[in-house]
Amino acid sequence: MSKDFLLKWVEPKPTLPKERQRFGNRELFALILPILVEQLLTMLVGIADTLMVSYAGEAAVSGVSLVNQLNNVFIFVFGAVASGGAVVASQYIGRNDRENGVAASSQLLMITVLISAFLMGISILFRSQILSLLFGRVEPDVMEASLTYLVISALSFPALAVYNSAAALFRSMGKTKAIMNISIVMNAINVIGNAIGIFVLQAGVVGVAVPSLVSRTFAAVIMLILCFEKKNTLYVQMGKVLAWNGKMLKRILNIAVPNGVENGLFQLSKVAISSIVALFGTVQIAANGVAQSFWSMASLFCIAFGYAFVTVIGQCMGAGDIEAADYYNKKLLRITYIGSAAWNLLIMILTPFVLTLYSLSDDTKKLVILLVVIHSVFNVILCPVAFSLSNGLRAAGDIRFTMYASVFATVVCRVIFSIAFGVWMNLGVIGICLAMVGDWMVKAALIQVRYRSRKWTRFQVID
Repeated sequence: MSKDFLLKWVEPKPTLPKERQRFGNRELFALILPILVEQLLTMLVGIADTLMVSYAGEAAVSGVSLVNQLNNVFIFVFGAVASGGAVVASQYIGRNDRENGVAASSQLLMITVLISAFLMGISILFRSQILSLLFGRVEPDVMEASLTYLVISALSFPALAVYNSAAALFRSMGKTKAIMNISIVMNAINVIGNAIGIFVLQAGVVGVAVPSLVSRTFAAVIMLILCFEKKNTLYVQMGKVLAWNGKMLKRILNIAVPNGVENGLFQLSKVAISSIVALFGTVQIAANGVAQSFWSMASLFCIAFGYAFVTVIGQCMGAGDIEAADYYNKKLLRITYIGSAAWNLLIMILTPFVLTLYSLSDDTKKLVILLVVIHSVFNVILCPVAFSLSNGLRAAGDIRFTMYASVFATVVCRVIFSIAFGVWMNLGVIGICLAMVGDWMVKAALIQVRYRSRKWTRFQVID
């Protein structure tokens, strides 16, 4: 496929004059490629974690997969705060207001540390009560693995939160290559540590959890050092980290809180659904847990381009150029569709071969393949709009609508569909997967209608 042919398909009509294009094709490529590599490495490590822990038994796989559903609630809260800071910072960059950009960066780091430390304490102190409430009916060996994994993974929350916020600031500046390089080292530490923990020390879930803690701490320290470098467009000042700036925090939290509510409820609904999955037996729990790793991999383009939407649309809106924001929404969406289609086809082809590396029963492997096919087909059709384009609306400040759309689609529709398909129709985890597709369908329709209404162009994030 020729370069000119691809450019023809990704270029919206009417086009934008070159002098108003903040990001040419080269700049977009330089922004997006490191994000793709970073996200790919993160997801590969997720699959490697699941693969290696599978050698500790299906109870260990089930315990890790269940706790990860809970951990993701907290992780998405960190991501929401980081996203709030990234939107505000991107708009200040677009306005060429470095002073307020630095203040926003410093306040983002402060609030990140406070929130993550609080959630770490809650997770450790009330671990037994939380897991018993959510997954009380699982088998005893699964519960034991879950408790161990939760404690160790919770210790990494502050490091992960700091890394996410620092990385969000670097993406706002377009410095995605630095994040990619740190991600490469971080994930190498994780994979090597997993191999030692599982195969050499035979430490089970501990062998997977501890390397994650070490690698996240390493990445957070390095990113933190880089954030204090004054040569950057955005940097962190310790004095502004320690000083409470209510006005700036309000700007960040105006984006972060609705986004956090959205992502938190999204993950809580997934935890509730995991409670339903826990009723289906160890084979289906294990299949669902392994399939989740492949699903995350299949979502690579939508997730990576979501970050690109925040940076590009945020800068355009900060500069007051709504026409440019509209142009880049369309262009980035087209690229997301093309990349996602090719990527998901590759995932479906490779899944059966990758599964030969897993120590799982044949029934579990067959179920994983079916789940991956359903996910990938509908991921291509629905997720670029439901997730990537919605980030464009968030970057413009249309945060409440995206929250309402996501809450309705996920908390209401997905949970109801999961009960209907998974339990009442006795489809098990296949029904859970179909419920996820129904969620995407509802959200994609709502986001598309909102985008066409152009109401997203009327918001103001910064004064």
